[in-house]
Amino acid sequence: MAKKNHSDLIDIRAIFTQYASKWYLFVISVIGCVLLGLVYCRMHQTKYGVRANVLIKQENTSPLAQLGGLGDLFGSSGYVDDEIFVISSHSLYRDVIRDLGLNRTHWVKTGFLKKELAYPNFPIDVYPAEGIADTLRTALVFRVEVGDDQLANIKINAKRTTLHDVEGIKLPHTFDTPYGKFTVDRTQFYPAGQEVTSTVVVTGYHAAAEEFALEITSEIANKRSNVIEMGYNTPNPKLGEALLGDIINKYNERGVRENNMQSQKTAEFIGQRLALLSQDLDEAEVSIQQFKESNGLVDVGAEAKYQTERRGELDAQLVAAETQLEIIRMVKEFIANPANKYELIPTTIDSEAVKRIISEYNSMLIERNEMLRTVSENNQAVRTLTGRVDAMRENIAQTVQQYYDNVAVTVADLKRQMGSTGSRLGGIPGQERAAMDLERQRAIKQELYIFLRQREEENAMMMANATPKGLIVDPPYTLKKPIGMGNLTILVLMFILGLFLPPVYLYIRKMIRNRVETRDEVERHTAAPVLGEMCTSTHAGQLVVSPTDTSSVTELFRLMRANMLFIFNEANDKVALITSSRSGEGKTFISINLAASLALLNKRVVLVGMDIRAPKIGSYLNLPKGKGLTQFLAGNDTSIDDIIIKAPEADIPNLDVVTAGPIPPNPSELLVSKRVEEMFEELRRRYDYIIVDSAPIGMVSDTFALNRIADASILVTRLNVTNMSDLDFIEEIYQDNRLKKLSLVVNGTKSNKVYGYGRAKGATTY
Repeated sequence: MAKKNHSDLIDIRAIFTQYASKWYLFVISVIGCVLLGLVYCRMHQTKYGVRANVLIKQENTSPLAQLGGLGDLFGSSGYVDDEIFVISSHSLYRDVIRDLGLNRTHWVKTGFLKKELAYPNFPIDVYPAEGIADTLRTALVFRVEVGDDQLANIKINAKRTTLHDVEGIKLPHTFDTPYGKFTVDRTQFYPAGQEVTSTVVVTGYHAAAEEFALEITSEIANKRSNVIEMGYNTPNPKLGEALLGDIINKYNERGVRENNMQSQKTAEFIGQRLALLSQDLDEAEVSIQQFKESNGLVDVGAEAKYQTERRGELDAQLVAAETQLEIIRMVKEFIANPANKYELIPTTIDSEAVKRIISEYNSMLIERNEMLRTVSENNQAVRTLTGRVDAMRENIAQTVQQYYDNVAVTVADLKRQMGSTGSRLGGIPGQERAAMDLERQRAIKQELYIFLRQREEENAMMMANATPKGLIVDPPYTLKKPIGMGNLTILVLMFILGLFLPPVYLYIRKMIRNRVETRDEVERHTAAPVLGEMCTSTHAGQLVVSPTDTSSVTELFRLMRANMLFIFNEANDKVALITSSRSGEGKTFISINLAASLALLNKRVVLVGMDIRAPKIGSYLNLPKGKGLTQFLAGNDTSIDDIIIKAPEADIPNLDVVTAGPIPPNPSELLVSKRVEEMFEELRRRYDYIIVDSAPIGMVSDTFALNRIADASILVTRLNVTNMSDLDFIEEIYQDNRLKKLSLVVNGTKSNKVYGYGRAKGATTY
């Protein structure tokens, strides 16, 4: 007979039935998970997302910008990436932490298992002594409890060590710790006359900046955008909005300072030169006055009469050329000074080409200074940029020198022409010619002075109109919906988890135990027919069947008896061999009561105990010790009548018992002897039915040796005792037909699952 073909589809009804029997696990699991969810909701603070958007303004110096919109195809430049690094730099965060005092975190107890992150209206604060927060590397936890008597209990911990634990002190109070002095005091937001429990965690500015850096996000909106999106998730939206707002302000302040850096250097340079020129101009005017007084010259304007039109033009050109030459000389000296090696070069030279080169150099130098704020000079990028700055400064020096030489040649040429013109004016008195020279020197200095004054005003206007790099598109705002799951969602998920855990537990338990738990599992794993099942019983003894008993146990034995009689379908079928796969499955209990159930039909029944290795029938039925089966099989001096014992129960008069007798040294040899056949031939003549209690087949081979005398075999399995491997062994025996007419009994079922009979408290299985 082939093994039953069971579908691979999941039997939902069977699973539901199995889980319904464990309803209490579901109740406990759901209640436990929901309670955990309530505790979590109570302790967990809902976080809200705070967001802000900043547009980074920049000068487009990319060569692709000259091609119109073609450059936009390649996205925004790396300039915005650099600005993200700046806006999220540690130094900027440190300044923000210092400005807002966020190195002190305040938690205020507001109820059972409930704490709130307080900002800015916290009732208790801790004030470190000046300078401590700059170097503090250890977090100090201040737990402050203020009673209705306004006396405080304070406990200070650091590195799992209690530094102070005081009670009943007045506030303010200063504590001297190994990390410095800290003062605990009420704030203006302290609720007068109320009890307050607050926890204040004090860290250094650097440590706090590191913590906030892990939670604040800054990223480009998309690759073609110059907008930086900033975000911070916090249970206190006011804290988040203040934090992001101050970060943007500090970033813009830094940007304004960087933009004004070049203008400030130019202003310093112009101021120094104006001071020198003012002194030189005074000296020139004094020289002219002294010259005129010594030579008796009164009308200086008379000199124009002696000048020709060409001399006037040459004189104007010479003044302009010498003015430019002086400016170039001052810039050249500034560049040559080693003290100004990495200083911004003023753009006062009247040459667009030279101005463009100097502007590019100043932009590169500003970029280098920005990088040095966050990295060291040994950084590869800094070293590369420094090399480029040095090379460009050398190029500027050469360019300025070349331009200076060109202007000097122009001045010399103009002077030569002026000399030629002067030689033709031999009639001009030498005194007046000397006066003209002095006036020309004064005019040069005056023009240079006026030029620098104009540049000073222009530079001041540029500084006054300096704008920040970051244009605030969206100031810090709080998202309407909280971040993460709401309390209702958490409770629903915990409820679902409570329903999910028992099946997982039962499945894992089943995989670990590998035991049969239901009759359906027995039927699915073996093709052998199930003769019946046996539930738990409250009877004190092993013999539970009686003529007047109507319990579920007795009814199940009656049903089992009817099914067994159906198996005995031949006239001479009388012997039923009852066995099990292992010890403890209740085969002896089944044997005793099945024999009693047959005897209640007014049939002559004998129960033979052939489990001679571990006999139990005698002790189960409290039979007196006498001769048994092993003595009959061992010799001819014992007759069958000597080993047959009447059952002690008066209600079952037709039941006889043959006990196993003393345990022999050679049980296997006895069971294969001819005396076994002789005994069963005699028993068949005397009795209507013979129930044989044999040894477990999974432990010894005795039962297989008795197959020759049996007409049918009944194998007892027991829920939560029989292994899945035992069912595989049973199926193998059934398929190989090693036991005649093999059928199964499922022992250990629950009475409330069988035919509507209720299960009594304290029920046990045998």
